[in-house]
Amino acid sequence: MAKRTRQVAQSKTENNVHPLYGTAAHGHWDPLSGEEQRDQSYVKKVRPMSPNQHVLLEAMQSQNLVMALGPAGTGKTYLAISAAVEALEAGEVGRIVLSRPAVEAGESLGFLPGDLQEKLAPYLRPLYDALSDRMGGKRLRACLADGSIEIAPVAFMRGRTLNNAFVVIDEVQNCTYTQIKMLLTRLGWHSTMVLTGDPDQSDLLPGMSGLADIADRLANVPDISVVRLKDVDIVRHPLVASMLTVL
Repeated sequence: MAKRTRQVAQSKTENNVHPLYGTAAHGHWDPLSGEEQRDQSYVKKVRPMSPNQHVLLEAMQSQNLVMALGPAGTGKTYLAISAAVEALEAGEVGRIVLSRPAVEAGESLGFLPGDLQEKLAPYLRPLYDALSDRMGGKRLRACLADGSIEIAPVAFMRGRTLNNAFVVIDEVQNCTYTQIKMLLTRLGWHSTMVLTGDPDQSDLLPGMSGLADIADRLANVPDISVVRLKDVDIVRHPLVASMLTVL
């Protein structure tokens, strides 16, 4: 009887777990709650927290090319990487390829020490963080070692054909029109490609980002989904949504 009680209590707790931030408070997730956060690797499936997130998850399951546009904190990268991990674990793809441009956010760090991987690590850190949340550190290291997960900068993508892969291109607002066109044409057989970005937060010079233009052009192309998330889809601290409405 005690075992059954613990199982029921555990089930209730799991139903109140926010897919990005852990446990809930009083039946609803509260970022200001002092409750202990749950290890993300125990949350097997990410659940959408808004209608637009639901649309994004469905698009990634049904389409081979998806563009996710929206403000910071809407879960674009996290949902894309979660979908990639689920596809890999289910055997739907043979590998995950993650890429993002090595562009600094308005502050030059100069020359970074170390080999190529060490130089790129600060730029690719958000991808490592999301992967670690979904897979755990040990599993992630094993997948990186055997090549089933590859993380590469945009600069190294030209000339490749990505077959049997789930490809996530992050921070696409920091790519030019030509770079995005190059990335889109890397899509190979039995692959899914997801591009994520916020057109309002480009670190390039004004007019250089090609994200908004390409999204508008592809919105009416059959079998391509362009999902636009809004301020109401933000799942970070509530102040993030409040700030973005006035900044």
